[in-house]
Amino acid sequence: LRTHQWCFILFNVLLFHVLLFGADLLEQYFLHSLPLSYTDAKALEIRERARKLDLDPLKANLSFSSSSSTATCSNQEIFLLIVVCSSPENRTRRDAIRRTWGNATGSRAYSVLTLFAVGKAASASSQLQMDEEAQKHRDIIEGSFVDSPRTQTQKMLMSVEWTVTFCPRARYILHAAQDVFVGVPSLAEYLLSLTQLEDIYLGRVVHHGVPDRDPQSPGFVPTQQYPEEFYPDFCHGSAFLLSQDVARKVLVAAREVPLALPPAAFVGVCAQRAGVTARHSSRFAGEKHISYNRCCYKFIFTSSHVAEDELFKDWKETSDGEDCSL
Repeated sequence: LRTHQWCFILFNVLLFHVLLFGADLLEQYFLHSLPLSYTDAKALEIRERARKLDLDPLKANLSFSSSSSTATCSNQEIFLLIVVCSSPENRTRRDAIRRTWGNATGSRAYSVLTLFAVGKAASASSQLQMDEEAQKHRDIIEGSFVDSPRTQTQKMLMSVEWTVTFCPRARYILHAAQDVFVGVPSLAEYLLSLTQLEDIYLGRVVHHGVPDRDPQSPGFVPTQQYPEEFYPDFCHGSAFLLSQDVARKVLVAAREVPLALPPAAFVGVCAQRAGVTARHSSRFAGEKHISYNRCCYKFIFTSSHVAEDELFKDWKETSDGEDCSL
């Protein structure tokens, strides 16, 4: 019976590696080999404007519009910049991230910086607490708008603009929701293996996303703002990755895309207009993985809907010394 149990366990481990690593090899093949998708004149114009983007006017404007931001990149070379979309009142979650996966700073091969993007708090007391937190940790990018369900796209655009303006030497930018666990070592290792270094827009791709046409919904998108029946393919908002050049292209394209769109779809529309294709990776999880195998947490890039107390367990799963090779 014991022999049968070991065989069953070994079979499951092998199946786990074949499914996940096999899928990853396929994704890497397509990411490395597919041709660039831009062909039309408008996309070429956006790409050229992004390449020649003048950062000085952006610095002046953004310094004014988000003057409470304490985060800095100090113009340093950052391999992976992680921007967590957070709500002003959720300090406990930010502290949990700071103590777990957000505490990663990288290795000799790469550097990592984790920041938080927020809007202003609705109450004076919450704003005061957030100001104190920002001064203490110096890792908060704060917009001039009040943080609410209707300003999330504005927050996304602000974080992209801040990254391009004040962290132009960040090679890759991961945008993540505040309930997401990030497997920093596995993501960094994957990025180090890439040979295509531009036009990277990677995540869990949403196909045929439908605009919300309910006028009573916080995510209502009027037909006048976006008349198309479907959104172009875009990466799910729980977590997605952009290369620095794509962030610049999204920023340029955003000038003609309505903020009424939800944040992830907004980025997808901007990317499409710049001739950048959303690419799928199963290692970005739309839902939380079942922790039946520690090696799962050494392989995935992100896991969603993770409770604060689970962050510490998941962080341990990625940082222990267990050998997960076949």
